[in-house]
Order: sequence, then structure tokens, then C-alpha cells
Amino acid sequence: MLQNKLLFNQSSVSLEINGLPDYSNNENQDNISIISQWKLMIIDKPVIEGNLDHLRSIMKAFYSYSISILNDENASYNSKLIDIKPENCYTHILLLKSSKPNVKPLNISIGNSVFADIINCFDQLGFSDKVKNIYSKEFKSLTNKKHSFLKDKKTISEFLLPPVVSLFSIFLFSTAFIYIYDNNENRSLLNYRNKLVSIQSINKLL
Repeated sequence: MLQNKLLFNQSSVSLEINGLPDYSNNENQDNISIISQWKLMIIDKPVIEGNLDHLRSIMKAFYSYSISILNDENASYNSKLIDIKPENCYTHILLLKSSKPNVKPLNISIGNSVFADIINCFDQLGFSDKVKNIYSKEFKSLTNKKHSFLKDKKTISEFLLPPVVSLFSIFLFSTAFIYIYDNNENRSLLNYRNKLVSIQSINKLL
């Protein structure tokens, strides 16, 4: 029996879900209620894959970790399958532990943009009408809490203020530079004209 495959993409990240619909509930043949395999593909990083329990564990880790960041808590998450901790302000360390014996943990470093892309793919999966039985009550409370933080005006201003200030500073610097450059150009042109007039006056006297 052919399995269905769905892809959720966001910039540098792709999430692939493979599985079958629940025919006992007369589901649409394009749906996926029984997930047999999934793959999280990040550009220039090893492929992360596993079964449904692994997917739920990793999604829970990312949502819980992102909430701790938004809530200004000490950001870190530890579980049997995955640990997440900050390396610095710009990157995060993922430690993926295999459920199979004698398999070494996989250590991956990702930046803020990749982390946000992964969350976006998980959100797309969660809101998809074609994939069922992904979110439990615990997941719904986590996603609702995350989105409530993002909707909060104070939180949004805190996230937007630094880049806005940076852009405004760049604009001021660029404007000042252009103004100084134009003034120097005008002065040089004026000096050149004055010298030219002086030479012409001398020639007339001679």
C-alpha cells in the first residue's frame, strides 16, 4: 500500500511526514493519521528522523525551549531523546539521543534563524488539516502559550526594538555620511571655480 507524503517547508528547513489515513474512520485518502516515518531536513546538517514518539518528543522540546526564551527564563531543555541549550546569543546546541543501543548522540549547532524555521515547520504541521493525531492536550497548551507570548505587545516590542534601533542608526549614519560627502564635493567644486576665475582674471591683466 502506497503511503502519503507531506512536506512542510520554511527557508532552510523541510519537514517530511509519511503515513496512511485511518480508513476505519472513512478518512480522506490524502490524509495521514498513522505516521510511519518523518524527516527533519536542515541545510548542511544531518537528517533527523524517527517514529511518532520521537517527533512528539522533539516538538515538545522545541516548544518548551522557545517558551523559556520568550519568558526570559534560563533557556535549557533535557529529555531522554533530546537536549537543547544555548551556545551563545545567536546559536543553540541540540543533543539528539538515539533510542537504539550503541548509537552515539548526535550534536548539532543551529542559529536563531534555523531554530525559527524549525518552529515554523512544526506550526505548519500542527495546523494542517491533512495530518491527524499529532497534538495532545499538552501540545495544545504549549502552542497556545507560545502564541500568546508572541501576541503580547510588550513581547513584540522587545523583539522588534533592537533591530529597529539598529536600522535607524544605520539610516542616520548613512544620511550623515552622504551629507558630509556632498558638502565636501560642493566645497571642492567651489574652490575649483574660484581658482578658475582667478586664473582668468590674471590672464586678462597680462
